[in-house]
Amino acid sequence: MASNGEQLANLPWVEKYRPKNLDELISHETIIKTINKFIDENQLPHLLLYGPPGTGKTSTILACAHKLYTPAQFNSMVLELNASDDRGIGIVRGQILSFASTGTMYKSAFKLIILDEADAMTNDAQNALRRIIEKYTDNVRFCIICNYLSKIIPPLQSRCTRFRFLPLASEQIIPRLNHVIKMENLNVTEDGKQALMTLSGGDMRKVISVLQSTSFAYGVVNEENVYNCVGHPLPSDIRKIVNWLLNEPYDTCYKNIQELKLNKGLALQDILTEIHSCIIKIDFPDLLFMDLLCKLAKIEKRLASGCRDSIQVNSLVSAFYEVRDIET
Repeated sequence: MASNGEQLANLPWVEKYRPKNLDELISHETIIKTINKFIDENQLPHLLLYGPPGTGKTSTILACAHKLYTPAQFNSMVLELNASDDRGIGIVRGQILSFASTGTMYKSAFKLIILDEADAMTNDAQNALRRIIEKYTDNVRFCIICNYLSKIIPPLQSRCTRFRFLPLASEQIIPRLNHVIKMENLNVTEDGKQALMTLSGGDMRKVISVLQSTSFAYGVVNEENVYNCVGHPLPSDIRKIVNWLLNEPYDTCYKNIQELKLNKGLALQDILTEIHSCIIKIDFPDLLFMDLLCKLAKIEKRLASGCRDSIQVNSLVSAFYEVRDIET
């Protein structure tokens, strides 16, 4: 049987370094303080936590559960269902209703039902759930977690106290990132950290996952290795592409972009996104800039509709020709 240390060593870093209690959570101080007060005063309401992925929603409620219950109580007092489980109306009327309606063996304690990725639940299941929430409030507390609040029906929203989790800022992610780097004894450069911040978009889970993948694949976590690991265009590659689009002849420009895409396995969608970030820093005339953005948006729409990359690369090159005439 594997020891506890061996089990931890085999865990993905996302789970290995998941906060175990409320004090370890790195952001959303106001939310944590409020939930702590609810628990300390034994006044915990039904909760609705919403916001982008990787911002600490699941970690927060699991930390609450660990504060509320001892390890011996945890399995009998907490029911956790996520997007991988069937949560149609049958499960709501069966497993959830059964768990909620059963009393607890612990005095003055309530059970906790965690519904993760609840925006994937059908409207019928959500409607069945609202009556259960009302009927068994004395015995159970619900925590609903979702990315999109609009996909939760208003009657459920009104029965819960809502907390919005914003994307994490770089200064909130960096201390936790440095902790993982120190614990795993990794070779990480400053530009590597910055690349992780840029690609994560405030998603702590993505930062840790890409860090682990890059360190295993390359050993050294620097900017180039991070971008290569996730298959994202390097900033230097985007600068090259923009330079070709503004200066090179049509044939040469098309050939160079196609070769770069093929050699580095880049998606045209990602290239377009980065080109947009690059050209907004260039001082184009307003009308010209708006026209260019419209053309890029149309290319992106055609790609989403399933058009071939090679044809859209031609469209990309031609979109810059009017800009090129002004530049000259």
